[in-house]
Amino acid sequence: MRISNRFLLRQVATAGLAANALRPVPGMPLSVPTFVAGWLTAELAPHLLAATAIDSAVHVARRGVRTKGDVAGLAVAGLSAAGLAAVIATGRGARVEVESALTSALGSDYRSVAGGAGSVAGVSWRQLALPFRMRRDDVVRVRNLAYAPGGRRFRVDIYHRRDTPVDAPVLLQVHGGGWVIGSKDHQGIPLMLEMASRGWVCAAINYPLSPRAVWPAHLVAVKQAVAWLRDNVSRYGGDPGFVAVTGGSAGGHLAAMLALTANDPGLQPGFEDADTSIQACAPHYGVYDFTGETGIKATRQRVESGLMPMVLGKQARFPEDYEAASPLMHLRADAPPFFVVHGMSDSFIPVAEAREFVRRLREVSDEPVAYAELRGAQHAFDIFPSIRSAAVVRGVADFLDWAHARRRNGRVDADAVG
Repeated sequence: MRISNRFLLRQVATAGLAANALRPVPGMPLSVPTFVAGWLTAELAPHLLAATAIDSAVHVARRGVRTKGDVAGLAVAGLSAAGLAAVIATGRGARVEVESALTSALGSDYRSVAGGAGSVAGVSWRQLALPFRMRRDDVVRVRNLAYAPGGRRFRVDIYHRRDTPVDAPVLLQVHGGGWVIGSKDHQGIPLMLEMASRGWVCAAINYPLSPRAVWPAHLVAVKQAVAWLRDNVSRYGGDPGFVAVTGGSAGGHLAAMLALTANDPGLQPGFEDADTSIQACAPHYGVYDFTGETGIKATRQRVESGLMPMVLGKQARFPEDYEAASPLMHLRADAPPFFVVHGMSDSFIPVAEAREFVRRLREVSDEPVAYAELRGAQHAFDIFPSIRSAAVVRGVADFLDWAHARRRNGRVDADAVG
């Protein structure tokens, strides 16, 4: 194949990636390739833009513009660059989207409530340039502590600042993976590094996976982790009195269920008296409707797929057992503060599902429910640092600081009155 034709094909491929990131191809049969291509393109758009510019410059320097293939390749490269620039612009818009969500739900003075807390180090341009090299010099990770018997799926990693904090709030991270795959080693790291730098203690857990584990074994394990944290986190500088939870996808579902089923004895076999309450919840692109009762087409397709019997068990009764696993069926007035985050371009979990969950939770909850809907964001947009995910990490961190400060100030005021 001639060099000019290869150059043209590369530019056509990049243009296709940019187009899919801006407007993902809809439909269940294409959801996986659409997600993978859209996710990586959306969060690595600056890298692809730089690669497109370099590729074009090198091609022109070596060959000039001599053939129709050269002209067409450069024209398509221009279109790719414009598309990638638009993708970058939507990513930059996350900062405004997140800030608007927080001020709308928490009030314009929420930062002052949190005592002016903010990012200690932030995400540098070097980190954005090397997004898969995630670490901070001021954060220590303690690996593979057992929070319950049962092997490696019942392990927790603790992240804390190198100068071990005292009475620090705690953040529990629950990984996603459709309840069938996933690991604590690969998700939530940017947020945990940020929170640990701010003085929090973070805990990332594994939990039993389907099909070997059948619901509610996943949630029971997460509650076991909370009980373990309440008994042990003080060893690492954490305050067992304040535990927040976050997670993405299936982890977002489990985080929401954990927050909405506090101290339910039916979900705490053998540790019914343990305190599994949660003080703040920040689910990302979570699953909220297990029955399809919202009427959303993509949600109904998921409910009717082979995934649900794998998670709930082949003997699961519809709708009873499906409702038991559905956050929409567990909304309560005493739910903790929520910050729900979802991408408008999510190929796996429709953004309408998050909208409906937020709408209904706001109707019943006595606490604020913040909601950030992100233009151009795919599923799993926060796995590694990017322009968008950095803005979301800072916003979620500010929400968690607000929730902790508000509770701490309320406790101080109550003590003063007493």
